Amino acid sequence: MLKKVFLVLILFIAALVIWQWSLVNYGVRMGMGQLKIIWQAKPVDEFLKDPDFPDSLKKKLRLIDEIRKFAIDSLGLEDTENYKTMYDQRGEELMWVVQACEPFKLEPKLWHFPVVGNLPYKGFFDKEKALTERKKLIGENYDVSIRNPGGWSTLGWFTDPILSDMLKRNDGDLAGLIIHEMVHATIFVKDNSDFNENLASFIGDTAAYHFLAFKYGKRSPQYLKYLHEDQDYRKFSRHMLRGRDKLDSLYQSFKPEDLFETKKEKKKIMIETIMKNMDTLSLFEKRKTTSTWLPNNTYFMSFHLYQSKQKDFGVELNDRFKGNLKGYIHYLKGRYLK
Repeated sequence: MLKKVFLVLILFIAALVIWQWSLVNYGVRMGMGQLKIIWQAKPVDEFLKDPDFPDSLKKKLRLIDEIRKFAIDSLGLEDTENYKTMYDQRGEELMWVVQACEPFKLEPKLWHFPVVGNLPYKGFFDKEKALTERKKLIGENYDVSIRNPGGWSTLGWFTDPILSDMLKRNDGDLAGLIIHEMVHATIFVKDNSDFNENLASFIGDTAAYHFLAFKYGKRSPQYLKYLHEDQDYRKFSRHMLRGRDKLDSLYQSFKPEDLFETKKEKKKIMIETIMKNMDTLSLFEKRKTTSTWLPNNTYFMSFHLYQSKQKDFGVELNDRFKGNLKGYIHYLKGRYLK
């Protein structure tokens, strides 16, 4: 009897693998890519004790440890083994993230993955495979983009190391990134990427101010630099979100009988106008743009994914928790981790 049960189980697993071969194959490749980084990562102490490792980078490693402890002690984020090791990228990119969106509808393509659910992006540790995916999606008439993320969270499935390119960031930017990823390891809601990424961005950006004030003071060059850069980015993000709304209104106005080329031209003109109007923003430092480059729908959807709920979170933090970020995080953990 046990032999029959075991045989049925083996056959079921084999059928499942065959049925979902592309997903299984992708999962294995991603797992091996992540494990390679983990295996080759070294404890931070080894870099700190290495006389040939630059003092300026040792300072950044110590700073990351301070950020990590601040996030745990002062914010209540999860205490994990993350960011106790570092992987030396040697100047190379590690991951390529593919995003796709309908050409005349602000609707992202979703990829389904076990446990985490639907995600509006797909990562690759192999650049050629990312480019192949991009080519395939373009052939299906999607707007497509590829980007290199500055960091990512494995949601507790693996130990996340520091990536050496993170050390190039200024103190405020580095604090925001580390805390962003630590939020993912603390609070994650399945099938709700908009919530997850917006929340991690909100807490990471907000907590960076708290950390810099705690370490350097609100009048410090580090605090003021982050303040100016962050306020500029918030203005830029709001501009892009307004642009997203204008594009959405344009797409809603299209009729079924409208020619593809006509819709394409109207879309191009609208995006050109949005990008040109960036000059009207009052920024501490003007953003550099490439005149020949024109974004597509995935660019605007990225702002939706990471920035569209910032005002809502801000109102909730201030109105319900009087700006107490640790109290707010405690509430969120209780609400979403039941």
